[in-house]
Amino acid sequence: MFLRFLSAIALLLLLVPTAQAASPDRGPLILAAASMQEAMTAAADAWGRRGHARPVLSFAGSSALARQIRAGAPADLFLCADEDWMRDVEQAGFVVRGSRVDVVGNRLVLVTPKRKPVRLRIGRAMPIARALGNGRLAMADPDSVPAGKYGKAALTSLGVWPSVAGKIARGDNVRAALALVERGEVPLGIVYATDARVAGCVAIVGAFPASSHPPIRYPIARLTSSRHEDAEAFRRFLLSPSGKAIFARYGFTAP
Repeated sequence: MFLRFLSAIALLLLLVPTAQAASPDRGPLILAAASMQEAMTAAADAWGRRGHARPVLSFAGSSALARQIRAGAPADLFLCADEDWMRDVEQAGFVVRGSRVDVVGNRLVLVTPKRKPVRLRIGRAMPIARALGNGRLAMADPDSVPAGKYGKAALTSLGVWPSVAGKIARGDNVRAALALVERGEVPLGIVYATDARVAGCVAIVGAFPASSHPPIRYPIARLTSSRHEDAEAFRRFLLSPSGKAIFARYGFTAP
């Protein structure tokens, strides 16, 4: 709990506006879900190559970012992995009206360490608890983080959540859960397909049926605290054919 408190303070300090951050040579500040790291880095680089100031990117779990926005942390754009957290921020009055739109979608997969893989067929009543043995199932916090909420919904739909609820290794975000699998600390983990794609040390056991969980959509919106002149233009770039091509390159689907 203390470490989470320190992490929240560190993120808040990162987002505190400074003269340097507001300078013309700095791009807009983007708060983005942890699962967007590679794609958003590529998009920021592409925007910079067009002659614009490169956006400043800050990645964390969508729930943590939403709480920071509600606490008054200034930023220009919010790219979230969960419609509920975006709705929460929007209803609290932090979103510019008419700027919210779904950008991309994703899929949910079960992964295992490559050096010690677990074989399992994903389906109703699958023996996932037996496959875990004495190990744990890594996933983002199912009580608040989008990837964890989707994972819990999928396992519940397949009738196996009660068998693994006491074996969850919770991560603050989906990349933290992925890291546990990469290091071989757990035999199985639930992450997005795009996360598994960029991880060199994990193998995909299988994909969860799309019908087993709510649709995975990533909404983006401009925040009322936005002051950067390029913020809206960069938002539109992400929604353009060029922006969509970048997301597709990293495995994201249409919303």
